[in-house]
Amino acid sequence: FYSLLYSENHEQPYWVRYVITKENIENSIVERKDNFRMDPSVVSISASLADYRKSGYDRGHLCPAGDMKFSKLAMSESFYMSNMSPQHPSLNRGRWKQLESMVRKWALKYDSTIIYCGGVLDSVNEYIGENKVAVPKYFYKVVYCPNTNLSAVAFVMPNRKCEKNIQDYIVSVDSVEILTHIDFFAEYSKELQHNIESRVNSYGWF
Repeated sequence: FYSLLYSENHEQPYWVRYVITKENIENSIVERKDNFRMDPSVVSISASLADYRKSGYDRGHLCPAGDMKFSKLAMSESFYMSNMSPQHPSLNRGRWKQLESMVRKWALKYDSTIIYCGGVLDSVNEYIGENKVAVPKYFYKVVYCPNTNLSAVAFVMPNRKCEKNIQDYIVSVDSVEILTHIDFFAEYSKELQHNIESRVNSYGWF
């Protein structure tokens, strides 16, 4: 129900990509049930629960459990440790959680919604646990609704308490690509990518 590119050096993904739809959100039939566990698909072994214990950081979902309530399997798979990154509690339970909720509202409004997110892995200066899980200084989220004529919208937030309004963390997708060295929406034409990625624009989103 989501895809990712795993970084063994950081014990977390470079990116997680998932799609949510109006139907997904309206069919919210599964309650959250914590099932954190190592990901057997990571052949080099993913981070463990012990890495996060007493670290001061949350096991921050990248693909949110709250977006996976339409399926027991989807909910369960969202708890793989390969989908986690160390997030400061005040971010994970604050502005980041607020942003996740807003993305669900956009999916209800605009239907098919494509999301990329992750930590900025060039911004690490701390590691936790025996497996040395990298702690990003910043996290990003990129959102695009292909059924609209809206530009994609992107956010970069520091890994701490965010005091500003959520709109103040909006940046262009192009700037996130520079930060992360990731080419988002590569399946689309170069012209469309330029049109949806080059602007810092909250029009239609708020």
